[in-house]
Amino acid sequence: MLIDLSHKRVIVTGASRGIGRAIARAFAKEGARVAVCARTQADIEAVGAELATTAQAVIARAVDVTDTAGVKAFVDEIAAAWGGVDVLINNAGQGRGGNLDNLTPEQILEHANVLQMGHFRFIQAVVPHMRKQRWGRIVEINALAGTQITPDGIPSVVNRAGCIAMSKSLGMSLPKDNILVNTLNMGWIDTGQWDRHYREMPPGTPREEFDAMVLKVVPLGRFGKPEDVAGMALFLASDYASFISAASIDIAGGMGGQIAYYPTLKRDFGAAMALRYPSPDTQA
Repeated sequence: MLIDLSHKRVIVTGASRGIGRAIARAFAKEGARVAVCARTQADIEAVGAELATTAQAVIARAVDVTDTAGVKAFVDEIAAAWGGVDVLINNAGQGRGGNLDNLTPEQILEHANVLQMGHFRFIQAVVPHMRKQRWGRIVEINALAGTQITPDGIPSVVNRAGCIAMSKSLGMSLPKDNILVNTLNMGWIDTGQWDRHYREMPPGTPREEFDAMVLKVVPLGRFGKPEDVAGMALFLASDYASFISAASIDIAGGMGGQIAYYPTLKRDFGAAMALRYPSPDTQA
């Protein structure tokens, strides 16, 4: 199967690292014109310089996804420079933990403004350009927690579920304009965040034991790689996926409802490690 994306004009949000960067690299290697954005100018400029070695053309800008006018200006700049926009990879946005006892409504709304509304702003900005050419592909990068509900992490659960519902709704309403919308829901993709989770464990915790605990809920038995996501994004942007819209695809190594057990696993594992490796304060 040869996926030819050399003529495509692609926007990737949240492209300074992790999944967004891997997807931008993949499109660049296919010779597409790739526009990337993230919050920090220096970081996104570095990505732009890297992509320029393989992409047909590159535009890199610092964009705040909570700024409606700024998002529209960025998209309009791309469309003016390249004569339109073919593909939007809506990747910007991070997970956020918290529960009923330690969250405020304002914190959930803040997360929603970045995640749900950030995705909505970009879709609203690109669709007029896609309608003009009667062709477009929108790929939403979401998380498995939005489809398989967990007993913790309320902001991520609620806002990812909202993003997935929005993707399905638009995936039903936009095909009449030949604009297809699909969502990819991430499981345990190793983009560096597991280093942060590991550092939350008691000092002395063996990394291999921590990883084994995390992967108990993943049938495939390993972390996913950003490149595992990029391949599916390329496929959905290609003509091979011309009859796929409103699809919700889990990229999770077989993990489904097992994700609900993870908060308890992590809590119990941390408690066991604290007993095995007590801190000096505890010993005193």
